[in-house]
Amino acid sequence: MGLTISRLAASAEVHIETVRYYQRRGLLPEPPRPQGGIRRYGASEVARLQFIRPAQAMGFTLDEIAGLLEVRGKRACEQTRKLTEHKLADVRQRIVELQQLEQDLASLVVECGRASEDAECPTLSLLGCAKGAAGKTIPVGARKPGLRKAHD
Repeated sequence: MGLTISRLAASAEVHIETVRYYQRRGLLPEPPRPQGGIRRYGASEVARLQFIRPAQAMGFTLDEIAGLLEVRGKRACEQTRKLTEHKLADVRQRIVELQQLEQDLASLVVECGRASEDAECPTLSLLGCAKGAAGKTIPVGARKPGLRKAHD
């Protein structure tokens, strides 16, 4: 095949710097540079790049993808199933957190809609940007990730 790095990147619809980054991370081998020439890439490098993108879209980290690229043999499905089960649990947890965030944001929209023009903004109060009497920003304090009502 003998693709240059730019053609390799184009074939997988990634940037050249992405290819180089994957090489530095060990996800993609870097072929030797011939004396006075340029590196050439083959079908296996294209296939690796085309494997990485959907794996990332499924939420796998580059470290996890590196592990998936190394899985072979009779126990491959067992190994990938365990990793995929872990990823599924992570996704389900994020969904729970996003549902809570959705409820919190919806509540803030309602609270902001009910607030009078001279009242403090519920969203700004929650985020710690409430203005004091002198007009200075008053930090509300450290908060856990996700929104919680100011009066909770």
